[in-house]
Amino acid sequence: MILKDKVISPTTSPTLKAGQKQEQDVAFFLRRHFKDDKNILVFNDIKITHNEETAQIDHLVLYPYGFVLIESKSITGEVSVNKQEEWSRSYNNQWRGMLSPIKQVELQQKLLRELLYERRAEILDTFLLMQQGFGGRCWDNICAVSSNAIINREQMPESISSKLVKSEFLADKLKAIMKIRNPVLNMVNILDSRPAFNAQEMKSIADFLLANDQSELKAKVDKPLENEEMITEPLPDYQSNKPQADTKAQVETSENTAPSVAQTASPQVIQIHCSKCNEENQLTAKAGKFGYYFKCGACAANTSMKVPCPSCQNKKTKVSKKKESYKLICEACDTTTEIAT
Repeated sequence: MILKDKVISPTTSPTLKAGQKQEQDVAFFLRRHFKDDKNILVFNDIKITHNEETAQIDHLVLYPYGFVLIESKSITGEVSVNKQEEWSRSYNNQWRGMLSPIKQVELQQKLLRELLYERRAEILDTFLLMQQGFGGRCWDNICAVSSNAIINREQMPESISSKLVKSEFLADKLKAIMKIRNPVLNMVNILDSRPAFNAQEMKSIADFLLANDQSELKAKVDKPLENEEMITEPLPDYQSNKPQADTKAQVETSENTAPSVAQTASPQVIQIHCSKCNEENQLTAKAGKFGYYFKCGACAANTSMKVPCPSCQNKKTKVSKKKESYKLICEACDTTTEIAT
């Protein structure tokens, strides 16, 4: 499933145009192969901020067993990498050094892992948080270069060559990395021993990523839903071997690891604060592909309306909208609470 499309920014720079064209090509192949696959969630051009650092991820793939980050690189000509993993490229018959896109995407991965780990209590369900959290997940990186590039693999270290693909071979590389299906039966391999996110956890992770995407242009996220009510069709079961447990136990979180929620004078209304600056009076309700959220007018951060139930603290909640009224519905205790807007 494609949860966030690549948005093209107007530019007159030939370099930026070439870079955007390459990102479009990669997004095209991701859409062509995975748009109908609910086990694979794709985010194009997602920007995250953590600990005063920012990472712009060209393409992020979330699947039941982990994450794959893809760096798009427009290269016309030849590309070589020596034994010291130093990159060079040819342009107009001249060779020049270039930054390593593998090192670049490794830094992006590091920041994403730190962000998810710090905010894990608000993302994952109680049982998974106690058993696995984000530990033991698969983390992989790929660099996708232009189809017309010439890759000199003869002297290239295998550690680099294995992560470097042309755009048209990207889907095959992803399938080999993820190993979701039995190649013979073409179905999810129930014997896979890797710890897996279930459908609700996948949805919660995706919801968190979309709500915290700092990109200035977010057509998919900012596009309102056509229907009044939120689409609540669940994602399929990912055949996780982990047993499901009662998630009513409350997970203790620090003040800065979850969106701030305060009880107002009425017990039937909850007030959500901005997860970044704690603002509560400059929040604008918006609808995205994966749910409802608030846009902060003070710091421009996004905060999901989907919060733990104020009655039982269960994370299995959903948000519904009717006209201008938003309500938080708890699937565990069947409590409905109005969200202040």
